[in-house]
Amino acid sequence: LLCDKMHRPYFVLKYIPNVCLMCSSWVFLLSWFTELTDQQKEFQQLARKYAREEIIPAAAAYDRSGEYPVPIIKKAWELGLMNSHIPQEYGGMGLSSFDSCLITEELAYGCTGVQTAIEANSLGQMPVIIAGSDTQKRKYLGRMTEEPLMCAYCVTEPGAGSDVAGLRTRAVRMGDEYVVNGQKMWITNGGKANWYFLLARTNPDPKCPTSKAFTGFIVDADTPGIQIGRKEMNMGQRCSDTRGITFEDVRIPKENVLIAEGSGFKIAMGAFDNTRPPVAAGATGLAQRALDEATNYALERKTFGKVIAEHQAVSFLLAEMAMKVELARMAYQRSAWEVDQGRKNTYYASIAKAFAGDIANQVATDAVQIFGGNGFNSEYPVEKLMRDAKIYQIYEGTAQIQRLIIAREHLGRYKK
Repeated sequence: LLCDKMHRPYFVLKYIPNVCLMCSSWVFLLSWFTELTDQQKEFQQLARKYAREEIIPAAAAYDRSGEYPVPIIKKAWELGLMNSHIPQEYGGMGLSSFDSCLITEELAYGCTGVQTAIEANSLGQMPVIIAGSDTQKRKYLGRMTEEPLMCAYCVTEPGAGSDVAGLRTRAVRMGDEYVVNGQKMWITNGGKANWYFLLARTNPDPKCPTSKAFTGFIVDADTPGIQIGRKEMNMGQRCSDTRGITFEDVRIPKENVLIAEGSGFKIAMGAFDNTRPPVAAGATGLAQRALDEATNYALERKTFGKVIAEHQAVSFLLAEMAMKVELARMAYQRSAWEVDQGRKNTYYASIAKAFAGDIANQVATDAVQIFGGNGFNSEYPVEKLMRDAKIYQIYEGTAQIQRLIIAREHLGRYKK
């Protein structure tokens, strides 16, 4: 329950009148505390069935080979489990953020490498969804609903990750085109994308504010001058395609600029309010998988004459893991609900992303501990979960950057 002035939630019984303890306003029931709708349950069950029957049996092999999971992604597209954010008028399903997050959690339960490849599409699409013209949306979003194509969010550079102001990729206006030169790094779906969202500096003045110095472009991946680097072999989520991309005199037509020159930074950062809830949902899916694996193992493995789940040390560890997973789920659902209400979501999105990312790592580590020596072995699933979890504290804004954002948003409320 939340008061009409958006003060803290009060967990009271449904339908019992109550007032906010901070301002005496009446409180009302938040929709995300209620039962899922039948449609939401259908999406959730479809994604759950797909993850358990299609993703989990193949995940270990893809992790070992690093091969891009084309058949799995294609089937996800056929089932409608991809591109859920694309509005219906452009051929998509137009699902809410909350609904999309329910799907994401289930896919991540199966394998976060597969889920990241799928979710990278949402990140690449989001700048176009929130800032593209009707023509741009029909051209670039529409094609993704016609066949199983991928796209990518092309921002990070070898020397500039969290420090977006340090981006060196330049775009120079020449008549009706922009000529781009620079290098991007750690681009998910970089070698598989049909097109990119690209952020480049268009104002060479180093004193120009970051908010006005950069421009967002849509770039077709087959444009001459684009060089795709080698696939990086990462610690975890290995079947996800991560590469460096070099731009050498790449010409982009002016009609591929999003909104206008100088608007790119706000677009790029605005996309995160919509994509961080699904990232948090993915982290929660991984944590739930780790909890399930650890629990099942603890109910089978015996020491000192009884299953290890009956030892208080293990049962308390499982209890802590369960608490963390449930709270991570509530965090991403709250942040997704804020998006669906049309409100600025920066504060809740960063909380969800930071908290769920940390929880995924903690729960995966605890799962390995419960497995003991077996957990350290690659023949058991929790070893992969622990490796896969780490990136959730790094990509789409590090855990430290999220805390900077949370602190800024929190203190800003009081300064007002």
